[in-house]
Amino acid sequence: MQKSFLPYVIFAICILFLISCSQKDEIIIYELTQEQKNEAEAQIVAQKEPVSFDTREYPVEVLISKYSTGEFVVPKYQREFIWEKDKEKMSKFIESILLDLPIPYLFFADEGHEDGRLEIVDGTQRIRTLNAFKENKFKLVGLDVLYLLNGFKFNDLTESRQRRFLRKTLRSIELTEKASASVRRDLFARINTKPYDLSPMEIRKGVYSEDEFYKFLDECSQNPLFKSLCPIKDERRKRGESHELILRYFAYSDKYQQFVHSVEDFLDEYMKDKHDNGFDKEFMKAQFEQMLGFINQYFPNGFRKAANNNTVSRVRFDAMSVGATLALRENPDLVPKNIEDWFNSATFNEHTTSGSANNRLKVIGRIEYVRNKLLGI
Repeated sequence: MQKSFLPYVIFAICILFLISCSQKDEIIIYELTQEQKNEAEAQIVAQKEPVSFDTREYPVEVLISKYSTGEFVVPKYQREFIWEKDKEKMSKFIESILLDLPIPYLFFADEGHEDGRLEIVDGTQRIRTLNAFKENKFKLVGLDVLYLLNGFKFNDLTESRQRRFLRKTLRSIELTEKASASVRRDLFARINTKPYDLSPMEIRKGVYSEDEFYKFLDECSQNPLFKSLCPIKDERRKRGESHELILRYFAYSDKYQQFVHSVEDFLDEYMKDKHDNGFDKEFMKAQFEQMLGFINQYFPNGFRKAANNNTVSRVRFDAMSVGATLALRENPDLVPKNIEDWFNSATFNEHTTSGSANNRLKVIGRIEYVRNKLLGI
């Protein structure tokens, strides 16, 4: 009988695969030493910060009252009422309470206000939804379980059900005034990381809202010329799109060649660097305004693809704003020629395709394409 070599072939393939992966650092096979375990344990102990907090349960009626009277404060870093545009999400939340389903904890923080008010760290959308429902500002829609309630406002419930609804309690965690600012920032970042639905810029806003660099981004976003050249739909603006674009502009202008793959990570690291090490506000502001003036002078549609567009793509903004800044660094008195020859070309359109946002070569390629064309290279 002929001997089968299949098992040996499979074994050889597996060995080659393991060798290949280990060379790429994708699989590392080793035994942890006791010293490594001790070092890891020491790191856990060293990095833990004491967290002072209380747990409470508030009836819905009390939550609404404290929010309405301003005892619960919505801080500057919190979002606009995003759920207001998603009545089905609001309705599902109300349905969950009516069905006695578990609701995630609300988070509050005592920021040391003289009047003892608490800031909402996480839960503003839920509290605002409760308040809006109580005030009959929307009808329930899209309910699957309590489908007979579709079309109901709060006042359409029986009086007994209204009272029971207002007596429902939601659990909360309150950070006391003893909790450090870093603990509050870290908490906000962690509880609003996936699967929660904050955008990356909203998370940065929560973490760095009191930071000088974030305040600078906010100041730049109010620039009238920026608003004119870079129209942004209201819903996207509320979720921090203006700040996102300006952050991308500064990050790429400073370090575009260091970009590797993830735009989100790249921007997070840049934001942290400015927080930790500071920044030259006057220089960056002058650079930003010089770039806006240049775009305004030589590009009739601003950052828009066409005059009738009411929004601007991120990759197009990146290419034009950063490319212009790099060109102006080489020639501050630059007067570009024949912009129409390349600006409306298929090549530029290919460079500014949204799907290439995280591709390093394409990020560098579109920025340098605009720079080189403006310089006549």
